[in-house]
Amino acid sequence: MADLKTELYDYCLDFIKQRISTAETALMQAQEASNDDTKSSAGDKFETTREMMQQDISRNKSLLQDAQQNLQLLQSVKDVAVSETIKNGNVVFTTQGVFYLGISAGQLNLNGNIYFAISAASPVGQLMIGKKTGDQFSFNQKAYRIEKIF
Repeated sequence: MADLKTELYDYCLDFIKQRISTAETALMQAQEASNDDTKSSAGDKFETTREMMQQDISRNKSLLQDAQQNLQLLQSVKDVAVSETIKNGNVVFTTQGVFYLGISAGQLNLNGNIYFAISAASPVGQLMIGKKTGDQFSFNQKAYRIEKIF
């Protein structure tokens, strides 16, 4: 079971590092495009283009900051110990699937099995936190029963 948790963690780590790399590249390209843009005789067009570039830079900075925060969150749950109640960093087996509470990375396919990497702040994550083996909850008209926590 510890191997599964490590594999899920590593998958999420790769996922978030890729997001950081993508955001850094997009930010660099947007800044270079902004620096290369020279003022033309069409003043209004220049100002509109400049504003769009600034919005692009701001959006990429925000994406990068979000990805870096997710990386810190993920690193903080790497070695979470198993307990009776579900907390961030646990792998949770339910009647509706297996969930890794760390970051939202979506559906993962590892060794032919499907897992869901979710954030503790997600709606399902919030319903799971604090639950114990045998506890039940409902989400989107589906009943979930906690089968195992590790």
